[in-house]
Amino acid sequence: MLQRFAFIVAGLLLVTAGHAEEKAAPAATRTWEAGKDYVLINPPIPTSTGDKIEVLEVFSYACPHCAHFQPYVDQLKAKLPSNAQFVSLPAVFNPAWEPYARGFYTAQSFGILDKSHQALLDAIHRDHKPLRTIQDLANFYADYGVKSENFLSTAGSFVIEGKLAHGNDLVRSYGVEGTPTLIVNGKYRVSVNDHGVQFPEMIAIAEFLVAQESAGKKAK
Repeated sequence: MLQRFAFIVAGLLLVTAGHAEEKAAPAATRTWEAGKDYVLINPPIPTSTGDKIEVLEVFSYACPHCAHFQPYVDQLKAKLPSNAQFVSLPAVFNPAWEPYARGFYTAQSFGILDKSHQALLDAIHRDHKPLRTIQDLANFYADYGVKSENFLSTAGSFVIEGKLAHGNDLVRSYGVEGTPTLIVNGKYRVSVNDHGVQFPEMIAIAEFLVAQESAGKKAK
């Protein structure tokens, strides 16, 4: 009787383990379909990365989902091949988001964007610091060696206004409706959807599309 019970338990454990393995199967093993898992952008949008495959994230510092997505972005960036380049594009979906996009381009112009990026996300979403205006952001970036008055002067410049306008045009051209969204080589839009695409799948799809674009380049 005990032997029979042990046999039944062992069988149940094997079945359970099999289901667990199915659920734990990495997103990369799935087959990704255009129109279901990602969207074709037609016509494609010219990229800013020359001969390299562009992997672009549309995001906002104001977006809590983008803060949660950042570890996945870091993972993606670390795994990109040498023929691909990651680019960030701030979205402005409402007036409250505008200072963050303006601050992004201003920090970029001073060469302090990369070293301050994670810190700003943490300050807003982890530490809940009241960083809402361009003055607030100027004070924040002062810790990175840029005087507040210089930051504000540049933030209001014609150059930054032009970058804001161009960025807004790009977001519209991509058809982006929410953040975070990934755009691969100006041709494919990847975001969370109702077909089972969540953050891990977004990364897997982007990697799949980069590989597809790489293969296309080699075939030419």
